[in-house]
Amino acid sequence: MKRPKLKKASKRLSCAKRYKIQKKVREHNRKLRKEAKKKGVSKRVKKDIGVPNSAPFKEEILREAEQRRLQVEEEKEKRRQAKKEQRAEKRKKEKEAASKAAEPTAKKARKDDNGTQSEKKPAPDRSSKHFLCAELNKVIDASDVVIEVLDARDPLGCRCPQLEEAVLQRGGTKKLLLVLNKIDLVPKETVERWIQCLQQEFPAVAFKASTQLRDGVVKAKKRRIVASNEVLDRSRGAACFGNCCLAELLISYADKTQSEGSLRVGVVGFPNVGKSSIINSIKGSLACNVGIKRGTTKMMQEVHIAKNVKLIDSPGVVASPSNPPASMALRSLQVEEGGESVLEAVRNLLKQCDKTQIMLQYNIPDFRNSLEFLTLFAKKRGYLQKGGVPNTEQAATTFLADWTGAKLSYHCKAPENHSLPAYLSDAVVTEMQNGWNLNKIKTGNKETLKAVKFPNQASSIGFTSKGPTSGLLSVADIPEGKPGAAATEEEAEQNEESSETETTEDSNKKEKAEKLQKKTIKRKKGNVRFQSVPIDISLSTAITDDAYDFNTDFK
Repeated sequence: MKRPKLKKASKRLSCAKRYKIQKKVREHNRKLRKEAKKKGVSKRVKKDIGVPNSAPFKEEILREAEQRRLQVEEEKEKRRQAKKEQRAEKRKKEKEAASKAAEPTAKKARKDDNGTQSEKKPAPDRSSKHFLCAELNKVIDASDVVIEVLDARDPLGCRCPQLEEAVLQRGGTKKLLLVLNKIDLVPKETVERWIQCLQQEFPAVAFKASTQLRDGVVKAKKRRIVASNEVLDRSRGAACFGNCCLAELLISYADKTQSEGSLRVGVVGFPNVGKSSIINSIKGSLACNVGIKRGTTKMMQEVHIAKNVKLIDSPGVVASPSNPPASMALRSLQVEEGGESVLEAVRNLLKQCDKTQIMLQYNIPDFRNSLEFLTLFAKKRGYLQKGGVPNTEQAATTFLADWTGAKLSYHCKAPENHSLPAYLSDAVVTEMQNGWNLNKIKTGNKETLKAVKFPNQASSIGFTSKGPTSGLLSVADIPEGKPGAAATEEEAEQNEESSETETTEDSNKKEKAEKLQKKTIKRKKGNVRFQSVPIDISLSTAITDDAYDFNTDFK
């Protein structure tokens, strides 16, 4: 028979009993305190009064006490260090004993004649230009189709002639495909014109990558209240257009050409054009690391999107220092590597834009130079340092992130008269277009352009493109000098030539002027003469001058 379960006794008490216990505890504590008082025992530690002021040789006593304290601390520190060294030696011996026990005989036979193992080669620096060039060449060699990703805001500036020429020279059946990314940041008419212009050379696909993709493991924290504009931004970022068209195009090409194995597609381009975002959008999940900071991808990475198609992510193309400063500010990693200051990059970008459009975009009053613009921008955004000083460095970083990231809307006009570059010919163009379903690309681009919400022409900033950006593909092409050295040397030579011609003409004038000055400056001892300075009292100076006009009060 099963034994019945017994209930535990309740710990609840009546109020009278609880109060009685509390009273007894208080009385007991009082009794203990009384006894301790009679014995002279107290819990409080008496404060050390130190050396009184009336004591003789007080300073010497204090100095001796301080020296003794320092000696005691030094001894403690020495003992601590000795114990630490003993522990480290003990751990080292244990590791050596364990490694010797686990070391196989084949490894022992591979040791050098001296008895020491060959030294390990140091790991390569992944952020170095040599490593990035080597990884990019690996991607080009391994891929059957090379996709060059272009930023729709400046497609010509994102093209690298050296990269395209290298793909064409590799031979075989390598194909080059252009993908125009970030089309949602450019007016529709400009995108259509650029697609027509690019399709005269290579097949071009319009694309808008998703920037809000999440991994299966990583989940965003749910919030009860979300701002309406934030919901709109998320919906725009999460939307992806052109991925179905590009994926179907690659799969159909793989079915035609690849009888065995899978089609390897290399995705290349300058930093922050959206290479990894395109791969993630086609895959439908966070397969490659993406970031606002340029140069996030350091190594090649393979991603399977279908049974017979494999995409290869690559690091950004290294920009050559011979490029114009505006191109270097947008395409290179000089700011991240510390080769160029952020303030200088912002100054170069502002030169290529219309001032009124910048003022309207950032809601900032008129400014004279880049430093004044950054000061006003920092005050507008609340980037202030201690004492209310505007943080121009932070403002410049934010401004540059807007231009390189997928946030700011600006556009470059497509060239009206199109001509093929030197490394391309009509035969090469027809060969590159063979094998692709061009009708499918046209219909896919039309559907993408219908679905995307484009900005207005008036709200987009006009930008002057500096043409194709030259890149570095081999280690031998990397110059050791500072960036922009080639341009500065040419300018310096021109300045020297002009200065030599000017100096001969001005030398005679300077001599005459000095003689006239000496005659006018001659004066008697003790007397002071003031040279007359011409003053302009025209209406233009009175209006433009910042000084207060007192005549307004006495009209």
